[in-house]
Amino acid sequence: MVPSDPEVEKQASEEPAQGHKLQSWQCLVSYLCFYGFMAQMRPGESFITPYLLGPDKNFTKEQVTNEITPVLSYAYLAVLVPVFLLTDYLRYKPVLLLQALSYICVWVLLLLGRSVLHMQLMEVCFSITMAARIAYSSYIFSLVRPALYQRMASYSRAAVLLGVFTSSMLGQLLVTVGHVTFSLLNYISLAFLVFSLGLTVFLKRPKRSLFFNRSVLAHRAAPCELDQMYPRAHPPPGRLGRALGACRDSFLVRMLGELGRSVRRPQLRLWCLWWIFNSAGYYLVIYYVHILWNVVRPVSSGGQVYNGAADAASTLLSAIMSFSAGFLKIRWALWAKLVIAGVTAVQAGLVYFLSVTDNIWVCYVAFVLFRGAYQFLVPIATFQIASSLSKELCALVFGINTFLATILKTSITLVVADKRGLGLEVRLQFFVYFVYFLVLSVTYLAGAVLDSLQTCQWCPPQLLSCLQCWPQGQRGCHLPLPQAQELGSPMEKNPHTVSVQDRSQGGVQPPAGSLPPDSSTKDSSEASEHQDEAWPGHPVRPGPAQPADM
Repeated sequence: MVPSDPEVEKQASEEPAQGHKLQSWQCLVSYLCFYGFMAQMRPGESFITPYLLGPDKNFTKEQVTNEITPVLSYAYLAVLVPVFLLTDYLRYKPVLLLQALSYICVWVLLLLGRSVLHMQLMEVCFSITMAARIAYSSYIFSLVRPALYQRMASYSRAAVLLGVFTSSMLGQLLVTVGHVTFSLLNYISLAFLVFSLGLTVFLKRPKRSLFFNRSVLAHRAAPCELDQMYPRAHPPPGRLGRALGACRDSFLVRMLGELGRSVRRPQLRLWCLWWIFNSAGYYLVIYYVHILWNVVRPVSSGGQVYNGAADAASTLLSAIMSFSAGFLKIRWALWAKLVIAGVTAVQAGLVYFLSVTDNIWVCYVAFVLFRGAYQFLVPIATFQIASSLSKELCALVFGINTFLATILKTSITLVVADKRGLGLEVRLQFFVYFVYFLVLSVTYLAGAVLDSLQTCQWCPPQLLSCLQCWPQGQRGCHLPLPQAQELGSPMEKNPHTVSVQDRSQGGVQPPAGSLPPDSSTKDSSEASEHQDEAWPGHPVRPGPAQPADM
């Protein structure tokens, strides 16, 4: 049947609209990736500690180690929650502007400051930039449909990693080949940051956010997943009944209730505890490793400094390890604790080498491997946590994990590094961190052994029969495998509540906002420290003791 004239006109009008929409999305992705790349361009970041300890600033190692650097942990703990809430309430862009301005303040204070107080204020400004890293990782998800989450996370993650790698290599080449002074290198970094501030001004401000601006939904935005999993019941009659029903059905109360049910899952508890304890130790090493390198090879000795090359190599290895983790196919409910124990033991050994060696190249290699080992488990932990939670609850869990890790990190800093505590010199600090990772490894290993003993519920005749037939290679002897409690999506428990849109997109979408180091998405390429932060997954600072991170 030949369509009528109105139908032909409608089809003709829809085709340009779809083409314009695709072009608009491509422009948005390109600009966001370019912004994410340029925001990481701080070539002087890897050389801040030599700059502070060198003739330009002439601070002592004790001042940098015990007075300046500890302020970062204290300030980050103070601003983490307020910045997280403001990020969602103000819909991301104002916090991105605040982050860009804070970066500029960091480098202005670094270049013009002369006292310990100025450097401590610099650390406060940098703590704001670390806390604001959640804004970028959440912002990219608020502008696109849920079906594009995974692709956007992949693109933005690649842009950030490429920016960190390029920034570190550029700084190293300028110092080694161009013989640029540390002071000039910091002026170059300041110029890049001013350019990034200009890019931030032209970012589009979203109309919605994850928690505070849910009433204004963007076109085709997914409804709240908690509403899909647990539909609201009709409130009982009466004013008191309506008030109690409104309190019970409030978004925060429902999230806290679901969180209480979620923490009963052993695998979820395990990976949350790993996130808290291991990330605290990881960032303590990251914060102070540059000071340790200066102890091993002082700037005054006149030797070349290859901090930028070490940061670039560690970033590259971290990206490779994060990517390869996605191809590891094992039954995590059975082997998670053993794998965590092995990786943590490797980290403990590397930190021990850092604490005792006098060879700068051993320090560089140990640091690169240390970061790679941590980043290997970040995407696995991200998926194991996110796979069983709703998008909103996932953001809350990652935020709580980051906050608790920050409290632990700050407490250790106060006792070990701060001059008001033990005030240990940097080598002794790294020995303490070695003991910390060793205790964690033994604890994980003990948990794996206890789990094995609990699952080995065979009677002695069965065990003896298996031991007798094993040397002959008989395949008829099989021991029953224990039932493993795997993590499953909460949407699977209520399949009838999944919306038509979710079914068309293949299920629940990855979480849109979290405090990472590295992001809260499910694909291995989306792993952080938001991190560092923080981001992606990995936050990391231009302060006196921290290299660039993700």
